[in-house]
This record gives sequence, structure tokens and C-alpha cells, in this order.
Amino acid sequence: MNDNHLTSAWSTYSRTVFIAFAAVALALIAYEHRVHVLGILPWLLILACPLMHMFMHHGHGGHSGHDHSRHDARMTPHKPKEKEDV
Repeated sequence: MNDNHLTSAWSTYSRTVFIAFAAVALALIAYEHRVHVLGILPWLLILACPLMHMFMHHGHGGHSGHDHSRHDARMTPHKPKEKEDV
């Protein structure tokens, strides 16, 4: 016997059989419950809007990351540059 080689708990054959069984089981479950999944899709779209607002825009937490020290009421508005004659 070869004691230097450790055998894993999952042989290649066992792993292949398990993946095939899981794929068939998931396909059958998805096929049988497609009506439930398709019925909830509009609600998931509506739920996605506030979730994206909270996680992508970080809510309305005061926008503390912005530097407002440069925005002073006494500052004059920016004037665009005049065109140079060519």
C-alpha cells in the first residue's frame, strides 16, 4: 500500500455522481416551481429600487464624504474663459 498518498473523502467518481444528482434535482425543482418564481419577479423589481438606492447611493445620510468648506456664500460664480481670436 502507498501510505504517502492521502485519499480525499470525495473521490472523483463520488463527486461526479453528486454533481449530476444535484443538477438534475435543481432542474426538476426549477421546472416545478417556475410559476412561483415568475410570479414574484415584478415584486423583486420593485424591491430592487429601494435596495439599490440604499446600497449604491448610501441612503440620505447627510453626504458627509463631501468637502463643503470651499462652498461659501461669499464666493463669486465661476466665469467662463473668453475665446481667443485665432
